[in-house]
Amino acid sequence: MTLTAAGAWSEPPADIAAIQTYKAPVPGTVAGALERAGQFDRTAPRPLNISDAWYFLYLTGEQPGTAILHFDGLATIAEVYWNGDAVLTSNSMFIEHELAVALTGKDSLALCFRALAPHLDKRGPRARWRPQMITPPGLRLVRTTLLGYMPGWCPEIHAAGPYRPVRLTRKDGATPRDVHIATTLDDDGTGQLAVRFTAPGLVEPVRLSCAGRAVELAGKNGHFEGSLSIPNVAAWWPRTHGMPALHDVEIQSGGQRRSLGRTGFRRIAVDRGSDGRDFALIVNGVRVFCRGAAWTSADIVDLPGERDRYAPLLQLAADADMNMIRVGGTMVYETLEFFALCDELGIMVWQDFMFANFDYPVGDAEFAALVRKEAEQFLRGISASPSLAVLCGGSEMAQQAAMLGLPPSAWSGPLVDELLPAIAAEIRPDVPYVPNSPSGGAMPFSPNEGITHYYGVGAYCRPLEDARRAGVRFAAECLAFANVPEQQTLDVHLPVPAVHDPRWKAPVPRDRDASWDFEDIREHYLALLYGVDPTRLRREDTARYLDLSRAVTGEVMEATFAEWRRPGSTCNGALVWTFQDLLPGAGWGVVDATGLPKPAWFALQRAFRPLQLVLSDEGTNGVDVHVVNDGGKDRQINVEIACLRDGAQPVVRGARTLGVRARQGVTLPATDLFGAFFDTAYAFRFGPPAHNVTVARLRDADDQSLIAEAFHFPLGRAAAMHEAILTAVLSEEEGHWSLVLSTDRFAQSVHVDVSGFRPSDNWFHLAPGEAKAVRLVPLAGATKPSGEVSALNAKSTVRF
Repeated sequence: MTLTAAGAWSEPPADIAAIQTYKAPVPGTVAGALERAGQFDRTAPRPLNISDAWYFLYLTGEQPGTAILHFDGLATIAEVYWNGDAVLTSNSMFIEHELAVALTGKDSLALCFRALAPHLDKRGPRARWRPQMITPPGLRLVRTTLLGYMPGWCPEIHAAGPYRPVRLTRKDGATPRDVHIATTLDDDGTGQLAVRFTAPGLVEPVRLSCAGRAVELAGKNGHFEGSLSIPNVAAWWPRTHGMPALHDVEIQSGGQRRSLGRTGFRRIAVDRGSDGRDFALIVNGVRVFCRGAAWTSADIVDLPGERDRYAPLLQLAADADMNMIRVGGTMVYETLEFFALCDELGIMVWQDFMFANFDYPVGDAEFAALVRKEAEQFLRGISASPSLAVLCGGSEMAQQAAMLGLPPSAWSGPLVDELLPAIAAEIRPDVPYVPNSPSGGAMPFSPNEGITHYYGVGAYCRPLEDARRAGVRFAAECLAFANVPEQQTLDVHLPVPAVHDPRWKAPVPRDRDASWDFEDIREHYLALLYGVDPTRLRREDTARYLDLSRAVTGEVMEATFAEWRRPGSTCNGALVWTFQDLLPGAGWGVVDATGLPKPAWFALQRAFRPLQLVLSDEGTNGVDVHVVNDGGKDRQINVEIACLRDGAQPVVRGARTLGVRARQGVTLPATDLFGAFFDTAYAFRFGPPAHNVTVARLRDADDQSLIAEAFHFPLGRAAAMHEAILTAVLSEEEGHWSLVLSTDRFAQSVHVDVSGFRPSDNWFHLAPGEAKAVRLVPLAGATKPSGEVSALNAKSTVRF
């Protein structure tokens, strides 16, 4: 690869021997090739949209004849030259191309990616509004990702190059092409499979088989199609509610079996409620509370689409019991490998089409044709994927128009109301479609109707009680904070003074032109929950400031999801903004840019447990105990509760055995467990408070194993900061390491710092009276663990 000034070459040079070039992996990007050559710094990126990028490949030894060149993604204004001849021009990053070529045995392929900046300066049809978050406005006219063009939101790394594979194939009439697989699940549990494809070289008869059933396909002129009914098929479920069963789809012809892929059988519908204001996903007849996060990219430089780049991140999502990931309209379409992993892991995908904030010129015929091709290719590529759960026209277009004062008639248009839903209905009629996120209320962003982007708790600095007061129905985005990574990530990748060093601030997200950033939001809740002055603490005790900062965002998230998951809540799902960081530092992600979970990730792991216990403060009604069972089996469980004075002495306790039906919840007052009145919430204030923390535990009724814990602070977390003494014992059994932790009194945000291992839980509260075993999961190359254990109120650090 080489870079030139924009427009310097009208065609590829005959000889590149004297030109400075860089090795350029494909699939890959210009930024990725330069970074590998030491010529690009993602933390201080130089603009890549002002130069042309040329890629060269020389093929020798290929057998002469006809072949097909496949271009799965070219970013963005691209020209293709075969043996020096211009053979293709592409003007969309999101469209695939196939090109018939003649191989001679000594061939050359050249790709030119023209500088995008001049195209962004062009003027198009007048827009009804201009967004504040994204610049320049010419992006609405070009089909490219918005990543790199949102100042304060993400680094200005511009996508360019063959970021998806370039493939060469020979014509093979026996290999199925244009495969379309469609599935549904009937109410009685019968799976319906429909298949069609083209393969003129197949020997008839051709039989289709799936899940132990088979049928002969009808064929005409090389086109085959057929359908299959499969009674009592194992259904695909999101991981929190069952098993994500997948089935191989195969054809048999001339004694050979060929795979068409894997698929799953499920049905998804949207319940708008009796008042028409609700938004809930009904999967296989069951109402599912959706929880997860918004995806950004596996790597902001490479924009990778390979399975091995997705797998570690999506496995972390699964390990946290996330059952939904949202790919928003400011990102890129992910590949079939992404969806295959989500299929396997039981993670539903909320998929925006790649539109956000702008008023797009869909009235322009050429633009509309690009959009149609983009949407059709994408949906046909993932036609078999059961994890695709919601299709959305785009992000924050209606919100942008409404916030700028435009009337409701301007909030929408034919792009999201006509063009995209028609394509979705044609290719994926099994997937619900919504026109925009957010949408549905008196204002598109009103949280108490339809789909919202909820930042009441978060950016708008509302108290934690606002999570209930807002009446959230479904939050496709929520709870954005500048989440601080673990110290080991900072030591290696960002060893600078916290907060005011420009290098620290660079990855901290902010809204463009705002006088505050999301670090200010985190500090607001740090003061609210712990009663400290963040500015003074940061100046006088940076280490404690960072530890409290790590703890507080997880505490807010866990408390908010406890509210939303309790029986009786109006909320049907919420997705945290965002899943992973784009650069090392205090970004929005709950996973840092190196792939390590942040403290907030562990909080979500606890909050998302399928069998969950939560406590809620109901004021003078006391504290309620809620048990939620998302699984497919009835459970017998024991609930225990104790109120502790000074974090150690139980002043009242109680217990009960309960039966909780599958996919149901149970609520009971804490006083029902005590058997008498006790001011658990300290709402009546008759005399001094008797306790400062309430601890509830959920156990399996058969083996008494601990399933979940929940905590309530009637006087706030600061009042429960009594000095605790921790103990830690490292043990090993058959190569598996565990750390057994205990405390003499209630310990807040206990954290394990261990290099080379990931704790199974971290930044958790630990109550006296029962030890907690934390598994230490080895990372690459780790042997015996060593490290230290601390807590926000621990007397000292314990080493192991």
